[in-house]
Amino acid sequence: MIHQWQLSRCFNIDDLRKLAKKRLPASLFGYIDGGSDDEYTLRANTSAFDRYSLMQKALVDVSEIDLSTTVLGKKIDWPVLCAPTGMSRMFHHEGERAVAREAAKSGTFYSLSTLSTTSIEDVGRETDGPKMFQVYVHKDRELSREFVQRAKSSGFDALCLTVDLPAHGNRERDLRTGMTLPPKLTAKSVLDVLLHPAWVYHYLTTDAIELANVAHKIREGSGEVSNLLQYVSKQFDPTVCWEDAEWMKSLWDGPFVVKGIMSVEDARRAVDIGASAIVISNHGGRQLDSSPATIEMLPKIADAVGGQIELILDSGIRRGTHVLKALALGADACMIGRSYLYGLAAGGQPGVARAIQLLRTEIELDMKLMGCRQLSDVTADCLYFRDQ
Repeated sequence: MIHQWQLSRCFNIDDLRKLAKKRLPASLFGYIDGGSDDEYTLRANTSAFDRYSLMQKALVDVSEIDLSTTVLGKKIDWPVLCAPTGMSRMFHHEGERAVAREAAKSGTFYSLSTLSTTSIEDVGRETDGPKMFQVYVHKDRELSREFVQRAKSSGFDALCLTVDLPAHGNRERDLRTGMTLPPKLTAKSVLDVLLHPAWVYHYLTTDAIELANVAHKIREGSGEVSNLLQYVSKQFDPTVCWEDAEWMKSLWDGPFVVKGIMSVEDARRAVDIGASAIVISNHGGRQLDSSPATIEMLPKIADAVGGQIELILDSGIRRGTHVLKALALGADACMIGRSYLYGLAAGGQPGVARAIQLLRTEIELDMKLMGCRQLSDVTADCLYFRDQ
């Protein structure tokens, strides 16, 4: 059992990561923590922030700091959104509910994944905070249409289409650990699992883990929950194109977000179809390895379409300084996924709260040290670029 004092001894996101590693069986921690191939992009997403330094202004009254901003038509209390992450109940039995509740308490968006282990309807009932539903264009177009209608009926405020998954990346950590969905006890994994009795207890005593939004389709097809990954793999459609993105937007009445943009050309196409925002993302380094870090692409994209569409930076954010560097380079907000999943795995909703508190406190303190009183003060003048 994780006690509050253990979370209080976590002083940054990496401390939560270490606690999550102790808490979880190796295959599940590897699923959160890993990337594709050699994990170059996974590492670069964070290390690329180091090429930028933050400048300070002296003798500025910073007794009051305002972190609030408006994203997707909603005023939020700080410029960080909770990204969609799949299958969260594998990492803690409270899963998506815990993250949704804590996002609402912290005054920001929660994004629910299509591949969640809590349904659209349950999350809609769980919180009245700002919510976004993440969707794919499936081979079964009627399933995509169904998801959109369910999100509307459940009070979601925005729809997010992920476009960087025409196929699954080569995630070698999962192959080595034998990661499966749902997790299975095997001769290889039994000892590791037995070393994590709290996780085993909750896994055995709470509702079975399933992909809650598609469970009915899986049962219609085979009646076996063991076919989850096979079903998901079959539903990803490599033929999806911009016309499909336009079709998806036509089904939704509110803010529409395209997630997985990594080029100026694609950013312009998103503007052309009338998207409200793009998420500059390489799926956290879990898809194409050796793709650029997202912070490297942000300035080019901001120069091309900044002011025409909202820009949200995803992937690699572990510090408040990372958020401020992204804002200075033209982002309107940032997204975190792994950062809150480490907290969730470490201690459920209190762990998510600790992750959010750490980042938010860092942002506020760093703004004081920079001499910035509000987010609009965080501009390119606050950066020094080290070209080496």
